[in-house]
Order: sequence, then structure tokens, then C-alpha cells
Amino acid sequence: MSFKDNYQAEFARAAEKAFPVAYPDTPSSNLNAESIFGMLGLPKDHKMGRFCLPVFRFAKELKTKPPEIAQELCDAMNDILAAESSDIRCEAVGGFVNARIDPANMARSTLSDILEQGERFGLSDEGKGQTTLVEYSSCNIAKPFGIGHLRTTIIGNSLRLIFQKLGHTVVGINYLGDWGTQFGKLIVAYRLWGEGLDLTENAVEKLYGLYVRFHKEAEDNPELDEQAREAFKQLEEGNAEEQKLWERFRTLSLKEFERIYALMGIEFDWITGEAFLNDKMEPVIERFRKAGLTSISRGAEVVDLHDEQLPPLLLRKADGATLYATRDLAGLLYRWDTWYFSLMLYVVATSQSDHFKQVFKAVDLLEQAEGIPEEERASARVAHVDFGWVKFMDTATGSAQMMSTRKGNIVFLEDVIAKAKALARERILQRNPDTEDIDKTAHMIGVGAIVFSQFMAKRQKDISFDWDQVLSFEGETGPYLQYTHARLCSLLRHYEAEVPSAFDPAYLGGEEEQRVVELLYDFPRALHDAAGNFDPYYIGTHLLKLSAAFNKVYQRKDEQGKIDKIISEDHAERTQARIVLVKAVQTVVGEGLRLLGIPAPQQM
Repeated sequence: MSFKDNYQAEFARAAEKAFPVAYPDTPSSNLNAESIFGMLGLPKDHKMGRFCLPVFRFAKELKTKPPEIAQELCDAMNDILAAESSDIRCEAVGGFVNARIDPANMARSTLSDILEQGERFGLSDEGKGQTTLVEYSSCNIAKPFGIGHLRTTIIGNSLRLIFQKLGHTVVGINYLGDWGTQFGKLIVAYRLWGEGLDLTENAVEKLYGLYVRFHKEAEDNPELDEQAREAFKQLEEGNAEEQKLWERFRTLSLKEFERIYALMGIEFDWITGEAFLNDKMEPVIERFRKAGLTSISRGAEVVDLHDEQLPPLLLRKADGATLYATRDLAGLLYRWDTWYFSLMLYVVATSQSDHFKQVFKAVDLLEQAEGIPEEERASARVAHVDFGWVKFMDTATGSAQMMSTRKGNIVFLEDVIAKAKALARERILQRNPDTEDIDKTAHMIGVGAIVFSQFMAKRQKDISFDWDQVLSFEGETGPYLQYTHARLCSLLRHYEAEVPSAFDPAYLGGEEEQRVVELLYDFPRALHDAAGNFDPYYIGTHLLKLSAAFNKVYQRKDEQGKIDKIISEDHAERTQARIVLVKAVQTVVGEGLRLLGIPAPQQM
């Protein structure tokens, strides 16, 4: 997704006009505002300007050194911008034309926009008429919600909110793993060892215990695997007893998942599962047959993808059983027929990359064979939003370990939330024991710590889930952002008056204030970066920069070495301007936290 900064667009238009002025004998038909806009970058040091135009690429055509080009262009642009009463002024630095914005006017317009729009700041209608589907979380029935499910759930939930903010109609989908041979294993395990279990409490944990026991027992008794295959076959054929057990396991699991999602503030628009597609696979397989794309290989029905990097996609096993890929094909085509989406995102771990390449390629081949134009194909509107592993740090050995539901070495998310909440409660009692509703605030901080831990790195990178790092309340963490928000709320309460709508931006002319204003102005760009890269990391990083910049203002000292207070009875107009800045930062930090799925406490 692209984002057109108003100042950059104005700068690019001025540059388009300036080229023929500075170099009248040089063809410049390709130097239109649109192409120049795409050339703009950021100076290495933000103090050198808001953005810049590198001119090195023009040196050969103009037969002039880049510094000279930059100066000639800068002079012409400044004349044009001055004539238009623009807030932009240019400065030539080496081979760059740097843009500076009048700080007072930028502060006035940016802060006024935020005061007027509130949490709607950054809201866009560019996605109007577009439907975006986001599939995330997708837990397996009868298995606990563990740390392994954390990243897909948190990233997907945030992307749902971000695309809503940008005007899309968004459908958040929880596609449950509620079908497959593992249910045959669970049915066998339940009949062997679980008939007397009380499933009124901790049902999923107890079912999971049966599942783990099955795999341990099957290592010495392979006959159990055969029994499991037979049990699942009976389930697929609609056997009443197997069906009743499956429905019970599913109902108990959904109830437990809903409770965990509520603890985390996670929402969905449609909860479905693999079983929903059982009657939709055969028509899809038939479409592939009619298109002449299927063949038989060792008794199995496959689709040759004609790609050396991808093996054929297996539609049906030799014994007639369908597979996860078959259901994903049916699911993608069902969603296409139902929503005719503009974009469909699958938020699933990187380990499934080849699977999605196969599925997307198979659908593309089908649509090609059926004569569907490329711009009208579902396969052109799907994307796999991959992410790295979450590894649990073993505090005893100091090494990261992969988690396995089969082996039982899974970290329950609820245990992590409970530990985070307990630690947060201790910190609150130490810092601010008068906080209202300490338990509620501690829960908000604990969830914030856990959620932000997943945004501390870009999504493609692996994350080592380290207790000390995740639950730290210092540095670049969720609690740090929450504490900044709470501090801003405290300042607004202490002001004891309405935030003024009029203010003098001259009182915000310091270097620290200017940096805060710039980062406030850049918030919509961070939203677009997050959407364009399918990664909320960009919002998290931006909030950290904004919080750090504001805290420099908050902690700044005057010439006597005393804290330069935001609120001062001796400087009413200066205080008004600073309170406007405080309100703007509080608004943007609060909205940014919401988009990340992090609660924003007003007290800590």
C-alpha cells in the first residue's frame, strides 16, 4: 500500500516545475511529480530535514556534479515554494535536496488535526469498497492455547484492526483445526483412558493429556495408530458414536478458546473449521478434473504444478481420504465465491510456506484453465503472511526449545498471562499503590507485555520467548508504552481544565517538541507501512520513537538544572501549548496501542 505525504507531494510538484527552470535545455519529460515522489527518501539524520531528493541519478544526463545539481535545483525550488507561500524550504547538502518544514505551521496543522479528529486521526477511506479477509489463530480442537498460537493470533488481530482503520471491510476468520486423523487418536485415547474423566473443569487440558498419552503409548504399541485411523474413518463416514464424541470435544474446546480470547481482547467475525468444508471438497476436485489438471500417481489423485520448486499437490490419497490441502483449496474458493475479496491474508507460520505456494499455484492453474482473466482471479488476491517460530527459553539451560503438542512440552498461554499479571501487580504496588482497581490494571499491563513481545522484531524473525524479556517493564516493551500513556493521562488530569483548541505553536519550537510533532505527523505513514508489509511491527516501532521523544520533553531540565515542567502556573500560554501536545501524543499512543491489540491504562 502506498501513502502520499502531503508535504512530499507538494515538494515533488515544485521539483517538477524547477527542473526546466534550472536546466531548460535538458529533456525532462520523465521528471513528473509522480516519478519524483517515488524517488524521495529520508536523511540519515532527521535533524537534516524531513525528507530528501537524491540527485545522483541525473549527473550523467546533465553532465554536472551532484552537489551542483542539488544547489541549482534547490534555488529554483525555493523560488517556486516561496511564491506559493509554502511551508517547505529546501537546502542543498551534497548530492541531496533536503526539505525542511516550517515548525510552527507544522505544529499548528498537525496538532489541530489530532485535536479535531481524536482517535479518528489516521482514519482513511482509501479501502472503501474493498473486502479484506484475515485468517488467524486457527487453534486445534482439544489442544490447549499455547505460546505457539500466540504470534498468529496477535498479528492477525492487529492486521484486522489496521485494515479497518484504512477503510476496508474486514472479515477476521478463525479457521479451527477440527478435522483430521488426530481426532481418531483422541477418540481411541478417550475410550481407553478417559471415560471416567470429569470434563466439567479444565476439559481441554485433560483431553490434551489423553492425546499426549496416546503418542507415548503408540511408540510401544503401533496397533493404536491403526485403531486411530479406523476411528477417523468411522467419523468421516458419519458414524453416530464417533460424531457425538467429536462434537463434544469441539464444543468444550470452543468454550475454552472463547475464554482465552476474552482474556486477550481478541475478536473474530467468523469462526469456522475444516469440518465445514467436508461437503465442499468433492465439487472442487471435480473442477480440477474437468480442467484436465488431475492425474493418478501411485493410486493417489494429484495436481501437477509444473514447477521444479514445488511437488505435485495431493488432492486425495490412494485410500480415498482427502487432505489438509484439499480443504484449503475448497476453503479459498468458497471464500472467493462468498466475498469476492480484494485481499485474503493467511497469517500462518513460515513452516507452511511451501503448502501455501502449492495451494495458490493450484488455484491459479485452475483459473487459467477455466479462462478467467488474471485481474479477476482469486489466486491474484491471496497472500501468506508468514512469521518465524516462537521458541521457549529454558531457564535451567538458557537454551531455546521448540514446543511440541505431541510430546507435551507446551507452555500454556493462560499460565503466561497469570504470571505477567502477578508481576505487574507487584510493580504497581511498588510504584503507585493508590491505583484504582489494581487487578484490572495489572491484567492490562500483563497482556500488553505479552502482546508487544511479538512486535519487538519483524514477523519473519524467530522469537525466543524469554520470561525476563517478555515481562520486563523497562526499555522497549509494551508496559513502557502503557506507562507513557498513563503518564500522559495523569498530566491531563492535573491540568484540571479543558484542553484548549487554540494555542501558540511558538511555544513548541524547541528541538524536542519539533521531533514529537514530526512523529505525530508520521503516524498515518506508520499505519500504511504496517498494512503494506502485513506487519504491525511498524506501528510498534513508531510508538516507541514517539514515546521516547515525548519523554525527552517531559524530563527536560531548564537552565537551573530543574525539571522544565509541562504545567506551570507562571506560564499560562506555554502550558496551553504543551497540554495540546500532551493530548495529541496521548491520542496517538492510545490509538496505536489499540491497533496493536494492547490495552491503554489511564493509571499505572
